[in-house]
Amino acid sequence: MIALAPTADYAAFYLAEFRAVARTVYLVLYDREHAEDITQDAFVQLYLHWAKIARYDAPHAWVRRVAIRLAVRAAHRDRQRLQLTKLSADAPAAAPAPMDIDLLRATAALPARQRAAVALHYYEDRPVAEVADLLGCTTTATKVMLHRARQALAATLADRELDDAH
Repeated sequence: MIALAPTADYAAFYLAEFRAVARTVYLVLYDREHAEDITQDAFVQLYLHWAKIARYDAPHAWVRRVAIRLAVRAAHRDRQRLQLTKLSADAPAAAPAPMDIDLLRATAALPARQRAAVALHYYEDRPVAEVADLLGCTTTATKVMLHRARQALAATLADRELDDAH
């Protein structure tokens, strides 16, 4: 058996994981280009530490954690700068399909960490314990974030249904 060179190993990992990580970051930021930039930054960090991280049991969790942290920070900066999250009427190709545009808009209005929790738990079907690990918090804090996100989504979507009915 021929062992792969470290850069070939990294390249294969990058090709296998980039789109999934970019999709998660998109669900935090709701900006496809920004999500791809941040995902790329996370993979650059991975590349710089590849010799060490390649030996981890779950290098995909490491790069996803870095990407989510970068995305949450960027979302906080963007929210402070703009005071509003905008979402175009057409869902980009990076978004999971098919999805309800009202749900996308309602999710975009959530705080960044809640969006990350929702994306990981509901869109990627990850268990609460893994979401907590990726977000760097306790399972209790993650459950609270998910609960609050569900409440906010229910309220927002109920308001939209009432507006549509009138």
